[in-house]
Amino acid sequence: MKNRVFLTVLVCMLLAVMLPAAGTKEAAATGRVNITYSFWGTPDEGAAVQKVADRFNASQDRISVEIMAIPHDTYVTKLNTLATAKNLPDCGIMSEAGVLQFAENGLLYDISDMYGVGDAKPLDSLAFRYQGKPVAYSAANEVLLMFYNKDMFDKAGVAYPPADAKNAWTWDEFVHNAKLLTLDANGNNATSQAFNPNAIVQYGAMIENLTWQLEVWALSNGGGFYTADGSKVIINESAATDAIQKVADLHLVHHVAPLSTGLTDDGIQRSLIAGTCAMSTNGAWNVGTSLASARAEGLNYGVAVLPYMKEKVTICTGGPNVVFSQTKNPKEAMEWIKWYMQEENSWDLIETGIWMPILDKWYTDEALTRKWVENPNFPPYDDYKSAVVDYAREHSQSTSWYYVNNTNDFNTLLGSVLGEVWTGKKSAKSAIEASYSQLVSAFKGDL
Repeated sequence: MKNRVFLTVLVCMLLAVMLPAAGTKEAAATGRVNITYSFWGTPDEGAAVQKVADRFNASQDRISVEIMAIPHDTYVTKLNTLATAKNLPDCGIMSEAGVLQFAENGLLYDISDMYGVGDAKPLDSLAFRYQGKPVAYSAANEVLLMFYNKDMFDKAGVAYPPADAKNAWTWDEFVHNAKLLTLDANGNNATSQAFNPNAIVQYGAMIENLTWQLEVWALSNGGGFYTADGSKVIINESAATDAIQKVADLHLVHHVAPLSTGLTDDGIQRSLIAGTCAMSTNGAWNVGTSLASARAEGLNYGVAVLPYMKEKVTICTGGPNVVFSQTKNPKEAMEWIKWYMQEENSWDLIETGIWMPILDKWYTDEALTRKWVENPNFPPYDDYKSAVVDYAREHSQSTSWYYVNNTNDFNTLLGSVLGEVWTGKKSAKSAIEASYSQLVSAFKGDL
């Protein structure tokens, strides 16, 4: 929900505006406690969030929620400005990478009491914790997947990638099939001696190389960006550098992927939807943000689990909801957020495919799973259940920003470091080793 989701990955943002000004007067007149909730999103998301807030306001007579929309690109800056002025909203959605920094600066409220004994709580993998206490829960459970063009596979006579983790492709199988799906202007695939890598008209694959998404390959290769407890940077170890190099070599060595510099969050649009690639990795939110409409326009796409290097793994993320510490109404803010994060109360976003549920029961109760997945916006139920629902529950790990601070600075620096890796000017190992001390400084918050 990069996310984007709700996600950090959504592209079209609203202009900053407080809605509606009349709500404050109405709240005062009725004796309600007025709560402001900040968020970013597309116009469609904005309408959906307002619709949900209207339902909450109509469901009880004690709290009135107003929506504060802030453009994604200036979201954290705007919140920092409001914090300095001691004028933060009561609660809001946060960029995943900014949660622990806000917590460290004392700007987030301890929400340990938001869920009581017997309450259905979000999955543990979706809890952001600071000094052992939860300060946020993701509003949706988003995982990385692989999407593919069925027509391209059929034309090439290549079997579809597996929808179940049990039969997931190895990395070598993935590369081989990507070669079969990569075609030059004369129709030769990348396994042919006659193949011309300078005249490619169709690529077999694109791995989304946004910095935070690269973490999944380091984990798959038996390493990571950080140790499991988040205490040390280990991206310089061979497990991580080799994994990143394998991603770069899809373009540099195997010629099965286009050059991608990892700077823009529109990989699915540039690859699968544009018709330039047969396979592309990215987040589940793309089902709702772009793929459903692309299918309506003729894209025959499918969904699969990621290939793997050593370990079968995906990573989860999701824009978290927080209560800001400056609020004078923490109980009311928590009540709204808790209500808002119940799947039935944010159903518009789940039904469209932008969000995935956060409670375990939606992954284990077939009736609930079918209610979620069996709708026109999704791929066929059996494929989606295996490749997304089961995969998310059984093979998902928390992205590092759930337990590591300063990931925004770290990822920004890493993105710069890897620029010459994607173009082949440096190896992943040499580039990361040369900048390792700076990456550690970013991890420590010393930049």
